[in-house]
Amino acid sequence: MVFSSFLFLCGFLPAVFVLHTAIRNTKARNVLLAVASLVFYACGEPVYIILLMASVTVNYVIGLSLGKKKSKAVLALAVVLNIGLLVVFKYTGLFTLPVGISFYTFQILSYVIDVYRGQVKAQKNYISLLLYISFFPQLIAGPIVKYHDVEMQIQERTVTAEEVKNGIFRFAAGLGKKVIIANGLAVAVDKLYALDPGTLGIGPAWFMITAYAFQLVFDFSAYSDMAIGLGKMFGFQFPENFNYPYISRSVREYWKRNHISLSTWFREYLYFPLGGSRRGEGRTVLNLLIVFLATGIWHGAGWTFPVWGLYQALFIILEREHIINSEKWPRVLATLYTDLTIWVGLVLFRADTFAQAWGVWKAMVGIGTTGNDAALIMAETVTPYRILLLILAAFLATPILRNGVRKWRESARKRGSIVLTDGLLMLGTLALILLCLLQLASDSYNPFIYYRF
Repeated sequence: MVFSSFLFLCGFLPAVFVLHTAIRNTKARNVLLAVASLVFYACGEPVYIILLMASVTVNYVIGLSLGKKKSKAVLALAVVLNIGLLVVFKYTGLFTLPVGISFYTFQILSYVIDVYRGQVKAQKNYISLLLYISFFPQLIAGPIVKYHDVEMQIQERTVTAEEVKNGIFRFAAGLGKKVIIANGLAVAVDKLYALDPGTLGIGPAWFMITAYAFQLVFDFSAYSDMAIGLGKMFGFQFPENFNYPYISRSVREYWKRNHISLSTWFREYLYFPLGGSRRGEGRTVLNLLIVFLATGIWHGAGWTFPVWGLYQALFIILEREHIINSEKWPRVLATLYTDLTIWVGLVLFRADTFAQAWGVWKAMVGIGTTGNDAALIMAETVTPYRILLLILAAFLATPILRNGVRKWRESARKRGSIVLTDGLLMLGTLALILLCLLQLASDSYNPFIYYRF
């Protein structure tokens, strides 16, 4: 089941929300949400719900053990079991990849490590731990929520009308980004990537990587928006996962704005334990290489992913050593450098093989391609509608609209007209949801990119 589906939007979500609202006791609400989350997962992965439950149960026992007595051996066992399970299912090719395993594995590890460090107490209530790991808004594709960030919310939380309203706004914004922009660009991107790169001209190649760059960030940030919005509707505050990464002035800044929950997870549970930047420049460089190699491997089993991770590390190291000092450049030039660097790297991220990536890079500069079909390809894929989507995506990739709406609401609150303003926003939100439903009814393309990670 995906958020952008009729089953979820018109059946599952309204039913769970109404039941959750009718129940007042937090423990009873937790039971409801845990059961609902298992139903949500079972709709897409009925077999692997056993794997999810087994992971929760084993780590529940490990957490209790670590809560009674710190043991490096037990912690090592937990790391080996969880990472080993991820490796077997994700990298051996022996099994179908369970949806969301990369995300919930990291959440499980954060809980076990936090207990070992003494940052949180071991969770004695099995349902509470089950809810933390399986909560449906962020089970499949994040954001990765660390246990110490939501521990108190699981125990006690209040759902207010204001937060429900803000949650609906946020969910609708994510739904629109997914259904209208990401899905709209995805069809063209898939068609272009299915072609032999040698037939592409410069125009189609650049349109392809630009469209993919926006498709990727809007697809994934849309899921995060919907997850955060749903969390608010049920009384949870999830961390932000994206903060307009394409306005960054350096690759270092980009990774502070992009997939924030993954970056902070690796920083907290891998980079710092390795020594961070406290053991000299050489060790810092090595730690960065390890972290971004792990980041690449986390994203996929193909060899292109670890190389993509090392590519990111290379530019971060160059910036750290001030060999590239883009943050002191004019903003437009610095942002252009950052986006081009990231987008060129995304060719590796999207390509199935190194040969395909190399072919696309050559096509981008007009080398080794006939380009005989470039005009036809452009005519078929670069339609006025998709150009409009790219323009809209470029606009929404900046905080201009968000800041405008925020100032409008703040001004309305000072004037005492916030009810009218939020009423207009709610009408616009409902109109956007209706538009998305109409789009879903006429379009069969509706996957989430990060489901495969």
